[in-house]
Amino acid sequence: MNIYKISGRNLEITEALRDYVSSKLDRLDRFNENITEARVVMSTRDSKDTHRRNRIEVQINIPGGIIRAEESNSDMYAAVDRVVDVLERQLRKFKTKLLKRRHETVPADVVPHEEEEFQNPEIVRSKRFEMRPMSPEDAAVQMEALDHDFYVFLNSQTSHVAVVYRRKDGHYGLIEPNV
Repeated sequence: MNIYKISGRNLEITEALRDYVSSKLDRLDRFNENITEARVVMSTRDSKDTHRRNRIEVQINIPGGIIRAEESNSDMYAAVDRVVDVLERQLRKFKTKLLKRRHETVPADVVPHEEEEFQNPEIVRSKRFEMRPMSPEDAAVQMEALDHDFYVFLNSQTSHVAVVYRRKDGHYGLIEPNV
């Protein structure tokens, strides 16, 4: 039995919505039967074009990793469908990667052909730079000046390495280590 933690921000989670999310997430068992927990955060807010914007963020914990996806739509049920589709693709890719590792010593004609081909990530560039202590706000300004999507910096408030990044909604996010 899977454990689903479903919560809402600016949104009351109805029993029908909770059941819909649970039934959709139950389908993911066919890609990985070892899902230990799924955290679902559903939120809603009014967007600039006077339409309500519904958003769902899902994090699935499985042995050996975390799978995460988020989707937005004017209809919450459509957002749920879209996020489950993304999760299915990610779980299929994760499972293929595990199968490929397990069968590396087996000849290629023995590996099932129906599985998607997974390309291991290849690092094509390495970069070193000097980090100056700065506030997250200064880092965001620096990121914009360089026209990057993220910026790694030394947080002057915490003395730890942190990352500021541009979110899909145009706002900024901050990633900090939990030391």
